[in-house]
Amino acid sequence: MSAEALPRFRAENIRSMLRHGLITVVFCCFIAAALAITQHGNWDAQMVYSLSIGLISWLFIDVGRLLISGHREILWPSGPWGYLLVAGGVTVGFLGGNAIGDAWTHQPLLDFGSFTERKLATTIVITVTATVCMCFFFYSLGRSKHLRSQIELAQRNATEARLKLLETQLEPHMLFNTLANLRVLITTDPPRAVAMLDRLNNYLRMTLSGSRALAHPLAAEFERLADYLELMSVRMGERLRYTLDLPAELRDAPVPPLLLQPLVENSIRHGLEPKVEGGAIDVRARQLDGRLIVEVRDTGVGLDAAQTSEGSGFGLEQVRERLATVYGDQGRMSLAAGPSGGTLATLSFPLQPRP
Repeated sequence: MSAEALPRFRAENIRSMLRHGLITVVFCCFIAAALAITQHGNWDAQMVYSLSIGLISWLFIDVGRLLISGHREILWPSGPWGYLLVAGGVTVGFLGGNAIGDAWTHQPLLDFGSFTERKLATTIVITVTATVCMCFFFYSLGRSKHLRSQIELAQRNATEARLKLLETQLEPHMLFNTLANLRVLITTDPPRAVAMLDRLNNYLRMTLSGSRALAHPLAAEFERLADYLELMSVRMGERLRYTLDLPAELRDAPVPPLLLQPLVENSIRHGLEPKVEGGAIDVRARQLDGRLIVEVRDTGVGLDAAQTSEGSGFGLEQVRERLATVYGDQGRMSLAAGPSGGTLATLSFPLQPRP
């Protein structure tokens, strides 16, 4: 929905009006108390006059600003309309509030001629000053809220752009690795190369047709992993075994796309491929204390041997950056030796609500 189509009296604007009304009531009570203490009349009469003038002015100005500019992002009329609205609110509030006060105190209706010059001047000055101050206060609150929303929008856009940049770096990385494997198979095992090419075709089609959103369900991430592992199985044959364990209650948990794949790539390239007999990869997700824990465990050559191999840092660095961008200090990644050899990579971050 475009900004121009926003309804004037939407719930957010009504809540804002009610907050302004409550603040106006409190402010009017202070004015009535001050006038009663300084011997300008009885407490109840001052309260009726003050509340009547204040609430009529508030209602006139708040409803007027929404009627004039309620469909815009900045809810205040620009140019002379803003000054005219305040002047109208002061006039209507002054006349209407005094009329109600006169009726409450059984005084002649709007008989300003009976006022002393000092009393009339005091009433006008208090009405004008209070209304202008309240309008400026509410305008400042609205402007501050608008600026905060603009800052948050800019930060969100910057985060999305950074995530997209990281994702666009990951996809070619995976593609180049797979093509390098394919090149080897073409010369050594052409039938497997054809099968691998078919798998790659399907994988790329699903990736390109998938959502380009900044997050997708964990189930989609596991499905991508299954495609990728099947792709690698064509080349490695029985040297690669894998299991994927995703509990049903975590299937819809939102995660950044391609978050887990670099860990699996790392396990294959630096853990299992150097091992003659190959090995297994187990990917498991679980929930612990409101956090999502994902473990990628392999039975490869182990962490020390993997760290000495060439080009072992790009994928892991990408995962760390994406965790930091999305989850800040709450996103963590650790690498450790597996309990029965190999490497255990663990991701941990807050379990976000389903979109």
